[in-house]
Amino acid sequence: MVRDQAAMEIGAWPIRREKLSDLAAQRLEALIRDGTFPTGTMLPSERELMKIFHVGRTSIREALYALHRQGLIRLRTGERPKVTTPTPETLITELSGAARSFLAQPGGAEYFQEARALLEVGIARLAAQRCTDDDVVKLRRALDANIAARGDLERFERTDVAFHYVLATITRNPIYAAVHDGLVEWLTSQRTISLQVAGAEDAAIEGHRQVFEGVAHRDPEGAARAMEDHLASVATLIRRAMEGDDGQAGDPR
Repeated sequence: MVRDQAAMEIGAWPIRREKLSDLAAQRLEALIRDGTFPTGTMLPSERELMKIFHVGRTSIREALYALHRQGLIRLRTGERPKVTTPTPETLITELSGAARSFLAQPGGAEYFQEARALLEVGIARLAAQRCTDDDVVKLRRALDANIAARGDLERFERTDVAFHYVLATITRNPIYAAVHDGLVEWLTSQRTISLQVAGAEDAAIEGHRQVFEGVAHRDPEGAARAMEDHLASVATLIRRAMEGDDGQAGDPR
């Protein structure tokens, strides 16, 4: 029994043979993070890196591309790689590609809607804690624009997504805004589906109004509950639209 348990624990950390490009990328990243190559400096040429790490050109190029995707370096044709500082946008750009691929898989949309709810409920709560009077004015304008767009599907989609973006910026956390930007294509496609159900615009506006009231009154839990109810309503509308139900949308509260 003890031996079997030990085998299971050991098996949880299998030994993997790493590619030379992965090792080169790890060592280059370490040199960047320890200040050997500070932000703004140029890395050695590909030929020099090949000599330093004793690997071929293909491995070096794959390593450089991996660091470029992480936002640690900038690659431009005809120039040596330049060390840069990663931004939230870099992280989310990398994530968004994987997210689109995941969404195409069976059940992907449902899983993503669930993850989105967890994120946006937290955003609403934090926005209510941190909002200023100016923030309330901006969010009110976003809500009014959404209300004014009723009846114009394309405009309504844009103002719907914009309302959520303004909410994310109120948190003063750039990662939330970057996440929103990275997922905006998916968010828009989901709204397009949900708005096919009759009464969906009114349901969305009421949900946004409830979220606004929670934020404007600096009520974190009220804002969080309103967002949770709103997104539950959106999920229901998406399901009804995909099932071909064109009946009236329910109350989002």
